[in-house]
Amino acid sequence: MELYIGLTVVAFLVLICLLSSKISSHLNLPSLLLFLAVGMLAGSEGIGGIYFDNAKVANYVGSVAMAFILFSGGFDTKWASVKSIAITGSILSSLGVLLTALFVGIFAWIFLGALMPESTISLSWCLLLGAIISSTDAAAVFSILRSRSVSLRGKLQPLLEFESGSNDPMAAFLTVFMVGIVGFESSSGAPMPLADYWIIFPSFLIKMSVGLGLGLIFGWAASAIYNKIDFDYNGLYYVLGIAVVCFAYAVPELVNGNGFMSVYVAGMVMGNRRFVFHNGVGRFYDGIAWIMQVLLFTLLGLLAFPSQIWHAKWLGLGVALFLMLVARPLAVMICMWRSRFNIGERFLVSWVGLRGGAPIMLATFPLMANVEMAMLLFDIVFFIVITSVAIQGMTIMPLAKLLGLDAPMRKTPRTPLSIEETGDDSTDSVEFTLPSEMHDTRLCELEFPPDALILLIRRDEKFIVPRGETKLKSGDILTVMGNKATIEQIRHILTSNT
Repeated sequence: MELYIGLTVVAFLVLICLLSSKISSHLNLPSLLLFLAVGMLAGSEGIGGIYFDNAKVANYVGSVAMAFILFSGGFDTKWASVKSIAITGSILSSLGVLLTALFVGIFAWIFLGALMPESTISLSWCLLLGAIISSTDAAAVFSILRSRSVSLRGKLQPLLEFESGSNDPMAAFLTVFMVGIVGFESSSGAPMPLADYWIIFPSFLIKMSVGLGLGLIFGWAASAIYNKIDFDYNGLYYVLGIAVVCFAYAVPELVNGNGFMSVYVAGMVMGNRRFVFHNGVGRFYDGIAWIMQVLLFTLLGLLAFPSQIWHAKWLGLGVALFLMLVARPLAVMICMWRSRFNIGERFLVSWVGLRGGAPIMLATFPLMANVEMAMLLFDIVFFIVITSVAIQGMTIMPLAKLLGLDAPMRKTPRTPLSIEETGDDSTDSVEFTLPSEMHDTRLCELEFPPDALILLIRRDEKFIVPRGETKLKSGDILTVMGNKATIEQIRHILTSNT
């Protein structure tokens, strides 16, 4: 009976989260905020009355969830769109995270010391707080943009996508490092000399290098395995996908590497290589990532106690405002000092720094390690995330519009034709947009190579079955299949008519 009740509760919570994602689009809020709210309402202080305070379970589940979320983010990142901003994005996701953590830590030490003069909050404890909230959330940002069919101009979109997707490994590294520092100080009874903090640099290089190297190896090896193995049942290709993520995350952690860096890189490598069932596996990872987000945020909502979070409201609000108005902008301006982005674009990047589920998940590390005042740390982080999502989330689009950096988002309707990778790179399917010079041309009048196969025509939100007498309109999108030479001939034909 308990099993059935538990499954019913889980199914109900997932359903509520899914329905709330539709509500979030009308409120300019990321769905993660409502997922957290569902968990809090189901918790011991909410209407659900479910008591949950196991930080270890939350940490383990959260770590696995983050691994799948990061892998999916890497898989969806196209190298062709981010390679031009890779250097700037890498600086933001490494040095930017470090500077944000440092600025927030120093401010928190002064601010919390002034508000709580009777406490013994140390600088290392405050730097741990800064490390936990130093990363941004890509899903939070782009869920808001998609909800209003808004995109960003130029290279802003790929820059934010790359930075937000790749800065969680750095934040996780800093958090674990500072948990060790705070634990050492608690056991020794003396603060660690600042000069001894230099060990963070060789540790960073080792962990990130191991994570990067193994991520490249796992991504390449997984793609090769998909092309070599021949399962009798198609569903096994998706099961293999789960094993790839688990290997890419766990193995680096076993050999003193950064598992989060590894899974992100492995996902990016696989996403940019051709292999059997590539498109289906990508959709599968996307679905798993959403399941993990629902699970992660709901579980973290259950772990929170609203009354305790409310007691930490002034502490959290002060740090949140400093983070949004000073720490993040200052770190961004330093990291983008020599970049080609103008001042308006840099300002928008500094504001599009929403905190998401990663900081709350990272706040379970101090809880699990029994760090002094770990629950206060968790409550402050939780309040910062809510404040960041609420304030920044509702002002991103107005600010982008004010700066003239918003652009209409191109919607791709669901297609009735699904094309799957076979591992054979001799043929390909490509979409071409018909130029205005070929308006009112009949399909049979196109001088395409004879071995080119036109599969589908998309016109606005509708799909047209291609026939020889079909009259084409400018802007029609043709899905064409052919070998590489044929595709290049078609591309030359269409571009020569523009």
